[in-house]
Amino acid sequence: MRIRRRHWAWAAAPLALALPAVTGCESTGTNTNPGTPDARVKPTAAPSSTPVARVCAKPAPGPAKAPAGAVTVDPAVVGDLAAKTKNSPPNTTFWLRPGEHRLDPDRYAQVIPKQGNRYLGAPGAVLDGRKTNQYAFGGSARDVTIRHLTVQRFVAPHDEGVVNHDSADGWVIEHATIQNNTGAGLMAGARQRVRASCLRGNGQYGMNAYKATGRISGLVVEGNEITGNNTGDWERRRKGCGCTGGVKFWAVNGADVRGNWVHGNRGTGLWADTNNNDFRIENNVVEANEGAALIYETSYNAVIRNNTIRRNNWVEGRRQADRGDNFPFATVYLSESGGEPRIRARTDKIEIYRNVLEDNWSGITLWENADRFCNSPANTSSGDCTLLVRDTDRCAKPAIAEPPLYADCRWKTQRVDIHGNRFVLDKSVVKCTAKCDRMAVLANYGTYPDWSPYKGERVAEAITHEQHNRWHDNVYRGPWKFVVQDPSRVLGPGQWQGPPYQQDAGSTFAERAGG
Repeated sequence: MRIRRRHWAWAAAPLALALPAVTGCESTGTNTNPGTPDARVKPTAAPSSTPVARVCAKPAPGPAKAPAGAVTVDPAVVGDLAAKTKNSPPNTTFWLRPGEHRLDPDRYAQVIPKQGNRYLGAPGAVLDGRKTNQYAFGGSARDVTIRHLTVQRFVAPHDEGVVNHDSADGWVIEHATIQNNTGAGLMAGARQRVRASCLRGNGQYGMNAYKATGRISGLVVEGNEITGNNTGDWERRRKGCGCTGGVKFWAVNGADVRGNWVHGNRGTGLWADTNNNDFRIENNVVEANEGAALIYETSYNAVIRNNTIRRNNWVEGRRQADRGDNFPFATVYLSESGGEPRIRARTDKIEIYRNVLEDNWSGITLWENADRFCNSPANTSSGDCTLLVRDTDRCAKPAIAEPPLYADCRWKTQRVDIHGNRFVLDKSVVKCTAKCDRMAVLANYGTYPDWSPYKGERVAEAITHEQHNRWHDNVYRGPWKFVVQDPSRVLGPGQWQGPPYQQDAGSTFAERAGG
């Protein structure tokens, strides 16, 4: 897998599931994120009384008896699950008895399902890798189902995953607990459904939605609790790798991410990176993640609505501020991402609306790096080009300086519509004095490489004035500031609403955070 480097600031030169009826507006009263200030959050009315998917504490129990026709798997027999899978035909149902199930003590020992297999765990059924086996379920078989099973203590390598290791298509993972593994707890294939599951305490990702060959489409992530992932702290071990998160999405074409509780992850909660398209991110509770709640990077066309987003980015935002970094590190960060009508999706823009953002480190940043484009050495998504250009080599001098390549070789933050949201900030809760109170739309001064047609302020002018990025009809409570065009230009609400920016028409502002 290629490693894409995270790119916050300047480039260096050269279904309906029954969820617990607990509102997302209630504080747990505890600090779910070690290392962050322990602040009790005041209740806030979420737009749609967003429920919290509290599935880790009380996972739904599996069948206490083997279903008719199922093959019973005995935990007392080491390797029984893999052996019976091998010796049974496709479309077999396996019922795992209560107890700890083990694979053979070889690092590559794993279960290789056949098409249509179903794996059902009885109450208390656990598949334990004992820190010996790398993978639990692999292979290319389609339409495999895993329900009511705990999968834990596998040791997948960096960037690899434990369940659906080979990103096969059509898998269904429901009411599962995938925890305390290294690498990613779960990989993803096309048409995968991950529902009402607990993805907890995994070393790199809860889920890594990456497929080495072909794109992932039709992905559903619904009603899950995604918490405490990236225990390996990979962003520090490989500085700037962009290789962590509660869930990371790569080149996914069509995803519904709804009704999840994404909390207490080290780093970013949800991160879509490189040529994703057609996302709906809705009705989630995203809170107390050390980094941003959501990053949407070099991607297209999304609806982000009805989410409760609170107490995110306290660790990473504060760390950068303490270092003197003036970049507006945000809790919702759109980096070179926007709406593109030429790419088929359920929307032709990025629309962010009816969300509550409360006591995060800053709000929403729209960013574009003038030096990051197809074929540029500063493109940290190495080898990738936009979805509008098939041949990366076309993005070169002199053709890149003229239409259509001048526009199509660059991921653009454009057609972003931010409206109907409630932004609340109480600095005494966040425990900050500066740099935690910003919205932003900006770019850097283009300098690199020497043949770039985007040098100077061209991109900064475009993202600020020409690419149809708009805030309007929002509610602000607290001392909000607005960063425009470059990090040195910080405005108050009146300047933000006035010419030449004329943003947040119809919005209301109150200096205090209450109300």
